[in-house]
Amino acid sequence: MQSTKTTDSLSLIADFTDQVLTTGKIAQVLDQSVHFISRFAHPSFVAISLFSSADFDLVLEKRLGFASERKIPPSLELTDNVADSIARGGEVLALTDKDFQKYLIFFDTEQHLQCELRLSFFYHSECIGVLSLGKKESGTDYTLQEIDSLRLLVNLIALKCGEINSQNKAEKSFAPKQKNFIFHPRLKTRGRQDAPDLSGNCPAMMRVKELIDRVALEDVAVLISGESGTGKELVARAIHQKSRRSAKPLVAMNCAALSEHLVESELFGHEKGAFTGAFSQKKGKFEFAHESTIFLDEIGDMSLTTQAKLLRVLQDGTFQRVGGNKTLFSNARLLAATNKNLLEKITTGAFREDLYYRINVVQIELPPLRERGEDIILIADHLFQHFNEYYGKNLQGIESDVYEWMLRYEFPGNVRELQNIIERAVIMEKGHKISLDLIPSEREMKTAPTPVPDLSLDQVEKEHIKSVMKQVGNNKSAAARMLGIARKTLREKIQKYNIHLDG
Repeated sequence: MQSTKTTDSLSLIADFTDQVLTTGKIAQVLDQSVHFISRFAHPSFVAISLFSSADFDLVLEKRLGFASERKIPPSLELTDNVADSIARGGEVLALTDKDFQKYLIFFDTEQHLQCELRLSFFYHSECIGVLSLGKKESGTDYTLQEIDSLRLLVNLIALKCGEINSQNKAEKSFAPKQKNFIFHPRLKTRGRQDAPDLSGNCPAMMRVKELIDRVALEDVAVLISGESGTGKELVARAIHQKSRRSAKPLVAMNCAALSEHLVESELFGHEKGAFTGAFSQKKGKFEFAHESTIFLDEIGDMSLTTQAKLLRVLQDGTFQRVGGNKTLFSNARLLAATNKNLLEKITTGAFREDLYYRINVVQIELPPLRERGEDIILIADHLFQHFNEYYGKNLQGIESDVYEWMLRYEFPGNVRELQNIIERAVIMEKGHKISLDLIPSEREMKTAPTPVPDLSLDQVEKEHIKSVMKQVGNNKSAAARMLGIARKTLREKIQKYNIHLDG
């Protein structure tokens, strides 16, 4: 059966190749390509973005599976500041090594679409395009064979576009007379709005940045510790992007978000029929992180059973899928994070001592925001500028008494809390500057409603959504970002719970 599938795939690709090779216009090449890839890989959406090799301006984009046209185009950027680019929502596509190392970063504001696979394609060593695919309609993962076939396809697309462009002597790069989008100078730096950068000049943060630079190229396990909201995942991503494994994507998982059974399945994968609901084989995070980096957040919440299996992988790289007997191998680098005191958990028997020393070859401790002094102002200004631009506001700044409040406030939620405060204020402010009137009082934040024990899970979720919607003035886009879900999902939940939006 597998052989038949392979033959059919090759036949489809051969037919597509014949079709593309006879095409004389770049727009037609892209149009044929998105339709073919949609039939070949069955993604929920597909987009091919073509850029000018000279200045990285977007030239043309073809898309399928989108409910509406883009308001903001994707963009490329060449930089040596990876941490800043990731904080602004960028994804590393490639590393160039000319006069010095620079990274090619791709920005796409439509993050809610949850791109599953991104492939860049090159012509004469210059990146000219990006293929973006959503999750497969079947819910299964892309196989290695499918990924290899897609890589073959993007190479063909790049070569054909380059050939057509070369025939047009009047053009020196991919730059048509009319572009699909009207550009605004600030759009090139607009990225995802839910991740502040690692800004800060206090001694503790300078130490963090120094450690990131020192450990990135050393293939050792790193334990990132600190309170919730201090930016542990940002540190992990910065380490990965500066490492020799950066050509492959970082694979991340939150150990506290899933049950013990699901954590094992996510980490190691499972075989078809391993448990109820396992309708097909599934690869785990360690398989996908082979030759890359795996980031395990909240590792202190992992069960002792899973800890033992994780220890084995770290010792010799071997593991088995849930319900399987075949021994697999993964050469993945581990980065872990925790907001708990693992030494205390060791004394209570809740965490394995041998695993602790495996994951803690180097430790990076992130300071809480309240101990970072003037960094609070620096981060607040960075967030203000970002959200002011993202929401298309024209605010002139932050009032001085707001800064004074920030320096007094303890910020139990750290940078994440400051981010939510600034975002809400930017959305709600109708004057020229963010004023203290729009900053929730410490009493309001400390007495935020907590779920009553006898409420059902649906009731808790409903009340939480209502609370967040109230905070952002019923702005669904902002609420979806604060909740960490897609806007479509939020809309479905509002309908499900019959939530009435006042005003």
